[in-house]
Amino acid sequence: MPSQGALWRQLFALGMAYPVMRLWLGLRVRHRARLPQQGPAIIVANHNSHLDILALLALFPLRRVPDVQTVAATDYFCKSRWLRWFSTHLVGIIPIVRGSGQAADIDPLEGCYRALAAGQVVIVFPEGTRGQPEQFGELKSGIWYLARRFPQVPIVPVFLAGMGKSMPRGAPIAVPMNVQAIVGHPLSYLGDKAQFMSTLREQLCELRAQLGLAESGQERPAERSEASRSQQ
Repeated sequence: MPSQGALWRQLFALGMAYPVMRLWLGLRVRHRARLPQQGPAIIVANHNSHLDILALLALFPLRRVPDVQTVAATDYFCKSRWLRWFSTHLVGIIPIVRGSGQAADIDPLEGCYRALAAGQVVIVFPEGTRGQPEQFGELKSGIWYLARRFPQVPIVPVFLAGMGKSMPRGAPIAVPMNVQAIVGHPLSYLGDKAQFMSTLREQLCELRAQLGLAESGQERPAERSEASRSQQ
């Protein structure tokens, strides 16, 4: 029988993540079978909207939801006691302190280490914060340090598209848009940090290209033309 914590997570998926992403926005997923079938595992995704967390949770079947946790900023998701409870118990975040707010003797990734050691699937947004709608920002190297601690854990890239248009920063609700997710092949840890970060970015850019998106996040002209012809 699922624990009380697992039931809270599943209720959040049933009441929020699944209805919003699958019914309201009609999330389309490519290569879902590439998702990790069990933990420990790391999912790395681009970040443009609060919808990103819901989208990634919605990729998993209900029984797997309690095993999936998302790294998220303490200063945003834990502003109050109530919000901290909601974020940790229902959304299932791993709070992380950004910038200089973390004590010098505490590793900011400690919560991620514990989750992976417990066999969880940990979602990381290596850009560190939500970017501008459909823009892909610079990747922070924290993901490399996490992978170095668990070198045998697979790292699965996922590119999300349309979330930043559906619910950009500051928007109160999501509006129906063309939202998509594409899952890449698992990556392995590389001891050379620069090479690892470059490989990770290349893989995410390749997934974006497979969705027919240009650097700006807009559809490529050829893709638009093909889509127009298919609708005639």
